[in-house]
Amino acid sequence: MFEKLEVLQLAQGLARYGAARQAAIAENVANVDTPGYRARDLAPFSEVFRTGGDAMRATRSGHIAGASGSAELTAREVQRPGAASPDGNTVTLETEMFAAAEAKRDHDRALAIYRSTMSVLRAAVSGRA
Repeated sequence: MFEKLEVLQLAQGLARYGAARQAAIAENVANVDTPGYRARDLAPFSEVFRTGGDAMRATRSGHIAGASGSAELTAREVQRPGAASPDGNTVTLETEMFAAAEAKRDHDRALAIYRSTMSVLRAAVSGRA
């Protein structure tokens, strides 16, 4: 019964999104001096994990014609503000630092939602209000 709570599924998705975004940002930072490297990032969380409407989403591997639940968590090339360096690289450390802070905030928010939900469930099960 409790494994199907949508708030827990959303928190899990947000935590996975934050981790995948941190990985994409780390790749950008690792390639800051690579000539021709283009900055990559994930689509915003609201686009990746639509919770309503007609959009279908995979809830487990093998669901919806073999789609995996994290298929949308692939980094794509993004246009960052500012000009590219003379060698064609579009990564700037300042922008990546801000993006990393946003990804950490998303991940921390997911953990806080999870902790809060677990506290509410424990209170409900124990009968204390």
